[in-house]
Amino acid sequence: MTIKAGDRLPDAKFMTMTADGPKPMTTSEIFGGKKVALFAVPGAFTPTCHLQHLPGFVQRADELKAKGVDTIACTAVNDVFVMDEWAKATGSKDKIVMLTDDSAAFAKAIGLEIDLTGAGIGLGVRSKRYAMLVEDGVVKVLNVDESPPAHDKSSAETMCKLIDNVI
Repeated sequence: MTIKAGDRLPDAKFMTMTADGPKPMTTSEIFGGKKVALFAVPGAFTPTCHLQHLPGFVQRADELKAKGVDTIACTAVNDVFVMDEWAKATGSKDKIVMLTDDSAAFAKAIGLEIDLTGAGIGLGVRSKRYAMLVEDGVVKVLNVDESPPAHDKSSAETMCKLIDNVI
């Protein structure tokens, strides 16, 4: 079953990179008592994710914060080291929390996984591209792009417009 607005996020574990190295984080640590703009990409450094989707959130980070968002987070089915290097390469390290969903467990738990094995580019099971606004662990807004490389529904621009309707 796919998660929807009004649903509570399931318990899950992510990895993120800190100054002390990789650190596990739970959904309650990330989303508890906060407004979080979470977006997912099929993979770090993949063309649409790297050149369009993530840069949009970097460019609009201040606007999202001004609209009451406490944290902007990105999740992908990649390892913590790749996500950290991607953050460095894109200048997003100080603006966006990179959350590793290394086995696609979170994507599967919320029903937003996509099997790209047959795409012929070695991606396997990944997360669909989506953006959600989460308040204290409850999904307030969810927009999903059904097929890569589309990212119009999950773009930072769309998220900024949708937030105006719920905050």
